[in-house]
Amino acid sequence: MKAIVIGGGKVGYNLLKTLRDRGCQVSLIERDKNTCMRIADDIKADVIWGDGTDLEVLKDAGIDEAEIVAAVTGTDEENLVICQIAKLCFHTKRTIARINNPKNNIMFKKLGIDNTVCSTEVIASLIEYTLNNDDYRIISTFEKGAMILAEIVIKEHSTWHNKIIRELVLPKECVIVSIIRGEKVIYPRGDTKIFDGDRVLIISNHGELTKLVAGLYAGGHENEINRK
Repeated sequence: MKAIVIGGGKVGYNLLKTLRDRGCQVSLIERDKNTCMRIADDIKADVIWGDGTDLEVLKDAGIDEAEIVAAVTGTDEENLVICQIAKLCFHTKRTIARINNPKNNIMFKKLGIDNTVCSTEVIASLIEYTLNNDDYRIISTFEKGAMILAEIVIKEHSTWHNKIIRELVLPKECVIVSIIRGEKVIYPRGDTKIFDGDRVLIISNHGELTKLVAGLYAGGHENEINRK
């Protein structure tokens, strides 16, 4: 796979290093000469000094053969322009843009950027869950926080306690992945029963997870909540 990373800050540097370690063919473009020299001395990679919005610089980096362009500079506007150039001028298959302001996410999507990464949004979501919920924890997030892998702890007063899987009313955007009982991992089926102390791993999204957890400890109102 041929990839081009544009932006030699901490994100770009670590991205270049990680991709190289994984055997990818990757080039990096950075407009600051000293930064370029420092990265080139540290990593054996194709590091180019130049402007990532310059067509000739992009050609020198091999954009005609690149499958992915990742714009990770510190400026949202520059990342947007770079990805649009890659799409419109070179027909790059996939573009990835770093976003600093979460409000720009929708705009980037509407303008044709394939993937966006906003660390601010992801961290904010994790903090929100950590502060407001004691009955579950976030294990991981995907697609910039849109998908969530969560662990729910079942207690005696939970509406799932002593229920079998087929009896549960789950949102469409919710999948039970596994149940951890002590040191045992259970891959549930319809007749699997849930007990006090079980840790249930689910994949869901922000809205459905919030409703699901509220239903678990709402004194038997689970069905009503999940049908809304």
